[in-house]
Amino acid sequence: MKRSNRIFAAAGCIVLIIISWAVVLNSKSNGEKQAELISQAETYIKDEVYVLAVPLLEEAAGYEAAHTPEAEKELKIIYLQLIDQKGYRRKYTELLEKQMNRKNAPPEIFFEAASYYLEISKYSEAYAILKKGIAKTGDDSLADLYESNRYRYNIGHSIYENVTAISGSTVGVQANGFWGLANSDGTLLIPCEYEKISACSSGRAIVMKNGKIFAVDKSNNRLALAKENAIDFGNYADDRVTLLTNEGWKRASGDFEMGSAAFEEIGTYSNGYAAAKQNGKWGLVDKSTKWLIPAEYDRIMMDELGRSYAQSAAFVAKGDSVYLFVGGKQLETPYEDAKPFGDEGYAAVKKNGKWGFVDTKGEVMINFQFEDALSFGQHLAAIKDGEFWGYVSLYGKIAIEPIFLQAKSFSDGNAPVLTNSGWQFITLLEYKKGAGFF
Repeated sequence: MKRSNRIFAAAGCIVLIIISWAVVLNSKSNGEKQAELISQAETYIKDEVYVLAVPLLEEAAGYEAAHTPEAEKELKIIYLQLIDQKGYRRKYTELLEKQMNRKNAPPEIFFEAASYYLEISKYSEAYAILKKGIAKTGDDSLADLYESNRYRYNIGHSIYENVTAISGSTVGVQANGFWGLANSDGTLLIPCEYEKISACSSGRAIVMKNGKIFAVDKSNNRLALAKENAIDFGNYADDRVTLLTNEGWKRASGDFEMGSAAFEEIGTYSNGYAAAKQNGKWGLVDKSTKWLIPAEYDRIMMDELGRSYAQSAAFVAKGDSVYLFVGGKQLETPYEDAKPFGDEGYAAVKKNGKWGFVDTKGEVMINFQFEDALSFGQHLAAIKDGEFWGYVSLYGKIAIEPIFLQAKSFSDGNAPVLTNSGWQFITLLEYKKGAGFF
């Protein structure tokens, strides 16, 4: 055989060997390829040569076959080993996202991802993952992790001598003996220059300066002056403010257009009704002076802003007993004391010297165990446990530890709390303005 022919024959044999090898290789299933790649990677992992194991495992995971979970599990372990090196944090989170987006993603993946973000203090990402996982799997462990972490908060820098409860995303604040208005997080809107200030409603608050009563907007521009012989005022809500005149308490609009009906005392309108006293007795009256609860009771329970009616319910006192009225009708169970319902959640009631919580049917939702309490606002209620105040969740679990000297209800994601420095504001990390909280 000529030399050239021998060369061509040898080359042909090599080509055949390559083709045969390729055929054999391609004849392997994806699972077999994965197993082989994982086996090669394990050699590097054993020697802690992680950077060489990564491409083998990534290739293995790319086949989406029987050994994919094993390859991805090893990949995540290595990504975490190399997490501080460029690119590996992104690789880890992208793999988690890929796993969570699978149709039958198990709850463990969501738990792992949420735990990772909680550990690096990226709480909004963790909350979003937990809510997605709960919706997708209904897993109790995810719900427990969410519930135990959702009430993390920051404490603001603003400090005041005194504050009111939050109303309408604003709060009355006192500094140097005078009152102003702040956002619900404590950021000052109207300087503290007034002898008295009302709650803000529809962008308007009622103030008193040098004995004169007038309305201002949130920029502290004067809008109207009370020209009647008013000597005091109550809170402003539902375009109604109460003014104290020589004839008694009268209701007026935000522009001080005064009605004719006079009361011995009157609270703040909430959900269309206000507590009012006439002939020595209390009832619940609407804006047209129609009584939902007739004025024949000793007290209507009001909060510090004078509100008494929410969720179609109010608490009414007869002698030493307090009763829940729903839709104007009395329920039978008596209490020693009670705080009005907020717009959602349960009301704080007192029995046998301790405070607990009931719903609008009067059913006990959280047992009587606290020294004092306020009704729920934004799924949390301020409670006094021992000497200090904290917050309890709707599930009856302590959500924010009792470390404050005093605490007020949450609204707009914020709550005023009394510390050794004065009144400050805590803000829930999960709450986003405009998006709500839950």
